[in-house]
Amino acid sequence: MTLYWRSQVLEQDLKEVEKILSSSGFFLAEEIKVGVELVLEHLQKGEKESGYSFLFAHVQEKEPPVAFSCFGPIPCTIHSFDLYWIAVLKEWRNKGLGKILVEKTEEEIQKKQGKLICIETSSKELYIPTQNFYKGRGYVLESCIEDFYAPKDNKLTFIKRL
Repeated sequence: MTLYWRSQVLEQDLKEVEKILSSSGFFLAEEIKVGVELVLEHLQKGEKESGYSFLFAHVQEKEPPVAFSCFGPIPCTIHSFDLYWIAVLKEWRNKGLGKILVEKTEEEIQKKQGKLICIETSSKELYIPTQNFYKGRGYVLESCIEDFYAPKDNKLTFIKRL
């Protein structure tokens, strides 16, 4: 599969990120809204001031993206980054695109002198495939905060040292 990569954030990415996140079936409306707000903040303030970088994957160069990641340095750290979002359009899931997107995102973080990546996710059963995906990419469970999102919905933090 030939993929085309883009880190520049465009105005149309507001609707494309919403489309990708909505297609997954994993995110609540308010979570999707947050994902779109990060794109808007990047467009308004730029990468440095907003703290958000994006990587978009396209299967056709002139077509809309089918996947994206959003990441950025963790404030008050020297080389630690959060991977805020990684999402693949539903019809492109389970084709290896997520794995490639994570690898490309890790490369981008390394270019920015990143040495540690943190990913937060839910402990709900729905997210077990997500947790296994991260583990399969070399991430390890570093912490669990019980009842963080809601009763019996813990926040799991996975990390990877680059």
